[in-house]
Amino acid sequence: MITNALTVDVEDFFHVSAFSRVIPQKNWEKYESRVEKNTLKLLEIFKKRGVSATFFVLGWVAEKYPDLVKEIDSHGHEVASHGYSHKLIYNQGKTEFYEETKYAKELLEDIIGKEIKGYRAASYSITQKSLWALEILHELGFEYDSSIFPVIHDRYGIPHSPRSPYKIKMQDGKFLKEFPLSTTSIFGLTLPIAGGGYFRLYPYFLSEKLITRHIKQNQPYVFYIHPWEIDPGQPRVQAGLISRFRHYNNLSVCLSRLELLLKKITFTTMENVFSNYKCLEEMSLDELEGIR
Repeated sequence: MITNALTVDVEDFFHVSAFSRVIPQKNWEKYESRVEKNTLKLLEIFKKRGVSATFFVLGWVAEKYPDLVKEIDSHGHEVASHGYSHKLIYNQGKTEFYEETKYAKELLEDIIGKEIKGYRAASYSITQKSLWALEILHELGFEYDSSIFPVIHDRYGIPHSPRSPYKIKMQDGKFLKEFPLSTTSIFGLTLPIAGGGYFRLYPYFLSEKLITRHIKQNQPYVFYIHPWEIDPGQPRVQAGLISRFRHYNNLSVCLSRLELLLKKITFTTMENVFSNYKCLEEMSLDELEGIR
């Protein structure tokens, strides 16, 4: 039984939230889009390894490259939603979030002719300030979310929230499943091990050791990556020092590290993990709101 989910947040380098002050949405069309080429490269790597994944596709990308979404689906991967504008949820009003999320979901469903079950927020921006978004996701027909990161971070995180997949009881008595981004505990500290910038920051041997340790504890694991993370040739954006470090650190080694990891760990889609993993704890939305 495979309980490790491989996920891709399909967005371009100029969509990154940390760059939003220097690259507003109105200027996105001015930049060379590299997301199609990089996503196709990931598809080829996954095909070679016989791996299936969940691709959280940004609505803006789907609108521009519908054939790319069809290609993801035709390879047997799960297509899920990454919203439309990559705007942080806690910077949106409820109406704005509802309308753009509904549009992005319906756009993907029209392209592949299948129901979209999963959602992931831009920069994991479902926090204590934006838990209201979960009710909207449930109302729109999503079955699961993967936006809550149980860590301390300046942009995201609900530090003491559950670290294994769980079910959140909505106001109508039904449930929305949550697959939090993976962490591990070392000497009382919670460390993120879910991939992305952390996979590039840590030495590879440490990432593999912590991930393997997590899996041996029979905890479902989720790994994420962005197509721009395997593209060291992308343009350099003149953002703040911390943002530049997080974005560009070790881009040149990310692809080779990913290929090593795929040889060691068996992955599947998030939908498949939920179908295999039945031991979901239950939590009410009020209980989640009470976590500090």
